Amino acid sequence: MKIARVNRHLSSPSQWQALRWGEQFQTVISNEIQPWLTKIYGSHFIKIGELSHSIDTSRCAISHQVRVGKNPRHADIVAEKEKLPLISKSVDACLIAHTLAWSQDPHQVLREVDRVLVDDGWVLLSEFNPFSLLGCARGFPGVSKKARFYSRHRLVDWLSLLNYEIVSCRTTQVLPWRTQRGVLTRHFPCLGCITFIVARKRTYPLTLAKKQALNRGRHLRPAVNVSRQICSLGDHQDADK
Repeated sequence: MKIARVNRHLSSPSQWQALRWGEQFQTVISNEIQPWLTKIYGSHFIKIGELSHSIDTSRCAISHQVRVGKNPRHADIVAEKEKLPLISKSVDACLIAHTLAWSQDPHQVLREVDRVLVDDGWVLLSEFNPFSLLGCARGFPGVSKKARFYSRHRLVDWLSLLNYEIVSCRTTQVLPWRTQRGVLTRHFPCLGCITFIVARKRTYPLTLAKKQALNRGRHLRPAVNVSRQICSLGDHQDADK
């Protein structure tokens, strides 16, 4: 497995039209995100990366939506995605549409997102699937503009390490030039070109450690034994009478 962090500069496209089948990708992601927008509430919603800006999020109940990017003509906040100029725990939801694909340090991007998100905040993430037709053809000119592809298991692992609960994880659009779900997408979703993940930030361990469970059990046993001894002592006193 290659190291996620690289030293070379990666230039992200400013719009979906700069990618081959980019408009189809934009439509698919917009369709995938719609059912989740009605479940998200709060005060602040940020879109990180130029490609995230054009995803339709108008159905979200959060009216204050801020675009973060390098292009001052399209971004509300001009900043590096690895260094967000936002207060910790001030954002309720974050959209990262194909932002990690052109990031020098995707781990740092996720750490910054985790820092600014409130407890139980939402992360909406989409990336290219390396195990797809697009992954096989990414060496051709105009397909991905040297984008980096991460598997769904790797993305889930990164989020899990930050203690995120994966609410939904799916791949879709087997044929990159189509926007409608066909037979291939229904029967072979793992070969989809796009991975879409919905996750929530949790502040407590999702699984109880075995050692902690044993310690909790040990604390309960003495109390149970004492109660049994008191009950047995009362029975002996009644018998003596």
